Amino acid sequence: MISVIIPFHNEEKNIPVLVKELSVVLQGLKREFEIVLVDDGSNDSSISNLKSQISNLNLKSENLKIIKHRKRFGKGEALKTGIDNSSGTVIIFMDGDLQDDPNDLNKFLKKIDKGYDFVNGVRKERKDSLLIKFYSKTAGFLLKKLLRSPFTDINCGLKAFKRQVVNNFTFYGNNFRFFPLAVYYQGYKVTEVPVNNRPRIHGQTKFGSGKLFVGLFDTLTAYFLYRFSEKPLHFFGTIGGILFLAGFIIDLYLAYERIFFNVLLYRRPLLWLGILMIIIGIQIVMTGIIGELIVYLNKKSDKPSS
Repeated sequence: MISVIIPFHNEEKNIPVLVKELSVVLQGLKREFEIVLVDDGSNDSSISNLKSQISNLNLKSENLKIIKHRKRFGKGEALKTGIDNSSGTVIIFMDGDLQDDPNDLNKFLKKIDKGYDFVNGVRKERKDSLLIKFYSKTAGFLLKKLLRSPFTDINCGLKAFKRQVVNNFTFYGNNFRFFPLAVYYQGYKVTEVPVNNRPRIHGQTKFGSGKLFVGLFDTLTAYFLYRFSEKPLHFFGTIGGILFLAGFIIDLYLAYERIFFNVLLYRRPLLWLGILMIIIGIQIVMTGIIGELIVYLNKKSDKPSS
């Protein structure tokens, strides 16, 4: 059973075309399937246009599910809604802007049949603006350097995976971007396949320049979560230790000048900077220790009582 989950917002001209293309491809695969459309608070005619054309799609009622959010919650929440309302053992994510080609689905399913748990798409020839390409290249570079990502194009909307891989992942905010990394870090077998990236013909892209900064913060969040979530003291201890050491060296030097050269310290603002760095360094280290205690207590509570 295949579940194709498509979150979308204001794609009235694209969704009917995409569903029509998908229905042809999925019926040709000779497998049970369902298409799960999640309307993330659209204020256009996306759903009404689709419903008016359903009779022409040759789809059974059980093959098409339409869920509508009361307002826009974001792509992460829409994907979660789609998963909760799907029943397939294999799940496929697609974007609703027609840039993902349904004809690529067979590539993903062949990899799943070979034993892979997660298959990520790679857009070899991007049909996007220079801004989007720059963002994607930058994100890919940072992820490979900071998180040792095995993926070439983590932001590709086309992905396929076995249902079991979402058991330990919660979709919220923008963390859906790092879903492939979470799967990889959990030890599942992952791979990539090249896909056809088509140009957007109808509607407006949801990507803007502001998302460059949001993406940077999301990357830093992922760096902390996936590298230090079980050893927070390694992260906070390093930063706090550097600040403490720098402040200690500054004040040690000033103390040396005061004792041996009788230099008055009240004229030295550097003294207060050193003291501030020592205090902040200690606070950051203590934050790491508290984090370690939280991790320890959570792990302890997870153990079954004898």
